Amino acid sequence: MKFNFRLFSLLLGRNPYHMTIEFHKSSSWYKSDYISFVNKMGDAKGLFPISKNMPCLNDKSENAGSVNSHYFIQDLYVAQKVFQNNPKKHVDVGSRIDGFVAHVASFREIELIDVRKMESHIPNVIFKQADLMDETKVPKEYCDSVSSLHALEHFGLGRYGDPIDPDGHLKGFNNITKMLKTGGVFYFSVPMGRQRIDFNAHRVFGMPYLLNMVSEDFDIISFSYIDDKGILHRDVPITDERTANSFGCKFGCALFEMRKTINKSSKY
Repeated sequence: MKFNFRLFSLLLGRNPYHMTIEFHKSSSWYKSDYISFVNKMGDAKGLFPISKNMPCLNDKSENAGSVNSHYFIQDLYVAQKVFQNNPKKHVDVGSRIDGFVAHVASFREIELIDVRKMESHIPNVIFKQADLMDETKVPKEYCDSVSSLHALEHFGLGRYGDPIDPDGHLKGFNNITKMLKTGGVFYFSVPMGRQRIDFNAHRVFGMPYLLNMVSEDFDIISFSYIDDKGILHRDVPITDERTANSFGCKFGCALFEMRKTINKSSKY
């Protein structure tokens, strides 16, 4: 079988006369591998005929997998915490289904609340569709463990079909607090860095603001963060100096493990 370089180029959506040097390099090994494979097929050509070229030119030079994203690191880290603490009822608000929720569902039941609908049935996952900015949708003193990982920064920006509300993150945080029983644990993460809104993607929170937001109703059990390089720093002391510059992050991830306190606030 002859390698069709022009067809290969067209399948990539590239004009063969305007390819970059990098593309020529990668297409060179692709062509060589293709010819070598075809020459070694022998009788297998009839069993597994090559129907088309589908080049994956970047995978050879990349790592085996990405493990330095906020989601991958926090999802695994918090799932381990839930496993260790073994709460009676754990509820999640808006975290990744194919990450954190899946991790927890592998060893226990988890209830998931999201503003969007979910049609798939997943074993050990109880799904409820609700807008957590709406106080009327929130059951009070409902669970002894709750998580919201990389979710609250989106509340009120309309990205996921939620109502536009500049105070959406505060309403969401207060309503999640209401769901949690006194003494219950809240696993909470959001982007951390220079405080801003990148509309309509997300908010980024400064550490001073976060501490002020959580301190009214929670005691911090532990604080960890993921820095701009994707490195997890576990159980970090919270000092005034490091708080002031949000632990040196431009777009990091603040990760709190907190316990809801008794009589610290009368608003619930």
